Amino acid sequence: MTGNITFTMIKPKAVASGYTGKIIDQIIAGGFRIKALKFTRLSKEEAQKFYAVHKERPFYDSLTSFMSSGPIIAAILEKENAVQAYRDFIGATPIRQKLWKAVSASYTAQA
Repeated sequence: MTGNITFTMIKPKAVASGYTGKIIDQIIAGGFRIKALKFTRLSKEEAQKFYAVHKERPFYDSLTSFMSSGPIIAAILEKENAVQAYRDFIGATPIRQKLWKAVSASYTAQA
């Protein structure tokens, strides 16, 4: 996949936990340029449309409920080969989950 822009969202739990700034700092440090940011909240219907590709999966309802449970930060990022670069940056889902737990624990310990 080639292209210079990609889309990401900072999820409701990260926004509620106050990690938005630290996440944005990490994205910038990863070499991405932020072209647009929007603080918003998805309705359940918007979340269902966005994640429609997962409609038949067992996690679909909990995913759309979670994503509509609080504010998110939507972002357009720019970098050469942006989609693949961002996938490499955030890692596979199990790695992201482990990283989130580690980051959460380190910031909680500092508070």
